[in-house]
Amino acid sequence: MRLGLVTAILEHMNFEEVIDFASANGLDSVELACWPQEEGARRYAGVSHIDVKNLTVEKAQYLKQYAQERDIEIAALAYYPNPLDSDLAKRHAVIEHLKLVIKASAMLDVNIVTTFIGRDQGKTVTDNLAILEDVWRPIIDLAEAEQVKIAIENCPMLFTEDEWPGGQNIMTSPANWNRVFDILDSDYLGLNFDPSHCVWQQLDYIQPIYDFKDKLFFVHFKDIKLYKDKLAKVGVTALPLEYMAPKLPGYGDVDWYAFVSALSDIGYDGHTSIEVEDIAFEENIEDIEQSVKRTIAYMRRVIY
Repeated sequence: MRLGLVTAILEHMNFEEVIDFASANGLDSVELACWPQEEGARRYAGVSHIDVKNLTVEKAQYLKQYAQERDIEIAALAYYPNPLDSDLAKRHAVIEHLKLVIKASAMLDVNIVTTFIGRDQGKTVTDNLAILEDVWRPIIDLAEAEQVKIAIENCPMLFTEDEWPGGQNIMTSPANWNRVFDILDSDYLGLNFDPSHCVWQQLDYIQPIYDFKDKLFFVHFKDIKLYKDKLAKVGVTALPLEYMAPKLPGYGDVDWYAFVSALSDIGYDGHTSIEVEDIAFEENIEDIEQSVKRTIAYMRRVIY
């Protein structure tokens, strides 16, 4: 199991600084944020450590060599937008950039892109599934042609009022994963599994490792703390951030030893990425970097 980092938390660094930081702190790999460079966006997004729009063969070779010389593997290119946005202009822009990320992944010999399926948040899951083939088949066709695997994270993207009522990603549960995989049958479409999103949805995060072992392309290490006293006051229909909070691994409710044990049961030897999203450790850049280092040390103990 190789230990990496989602680089969106290091938005104050450029590519070289990210690679140097990863190398100096004992990481094996990085999952590089690849949002459009001109895009301002929500927290932890809009970060661009590779400009995929203007990537050339020469630039790709430089990036690969820079990382290789520091013993860091580029594990995946990350872009987490909403490809099923109800605004068709936004949807088109997102899909076009996602295609650029896929092509860049192939150019860099990375061959994995981490992203979301998306959701028209004002429509039912059934209605979203009805448009899935039309929207996603051209993306899958490109991924297959470029031999790039697409790993879909299981985050509901339902945290803030602008994401209400349905959230912006239908890949929320094992039932929905099966529905999506049935519609988009491809060896190049799989999961980027983050157990923290199961905690607040009150889903089992161990059994899916066994049930979806053939679709497990990538793994995220992020934690969630569920505040039962707050949940008792607002209920499950409230905005999730009213009763839970993303935490550093080890500071929340995920049993990381049980989780990694299950990964070892299925012989998972792919990439993992620490995803640092904990506002308790974001007062300044030094706090952010220290939180990453703390998480690396913790997950190293769990893995080894």
